[in-house]
Amino acid sequence: DEGLKSFAHMAVASLVGCTWCLDFNYFETRNKGLDVEKAREIPRWREADVFTPLERDVLEYAEAMSQTPPTVTDELVDRLHAELGPSAVVELTSVIAFANMSTRGNVALGIESDGFAAACGLKPLAERPGVASAS
Repeated sequence: DEGLKSFAHMAVASLVGCTWCLDFNYFETRNKGLDVEKAREIPRWREADVFTPLERDVLEYAEAMSQTPPTVTDELVDRLHAELGPSAVVELTSVIAFANMSTRGNVALGIESDGFAAACGLKPLAERPGVASAS
């Protein structure tokens, strides 16, 4: 599901602090016809009431994979397997692993938001509690 993969990448970007990834993925959400209102809430997904239980599990998985060391639980993976199936969980895991590589690389190189979302009139992303917004 393109929406779940996009949300997972944005959750990693929000956690790591990659403003370029957040901005670009929010912009791409609009271009791909995905749920823009949900995408803008990714930085504060735990507080937002717009996400389904499956979406919340995907966002939790993205953050848990992004911790050092990872904090993924068997229960979370079991729920994802039940909802998505094993092949989709492998694909989601690959998307999150790539998101970690790209977001961390961008942050290390000082790559920041280019204003993609603002240029097309999207509302600013919601702010992660205690962190400034990316666009």
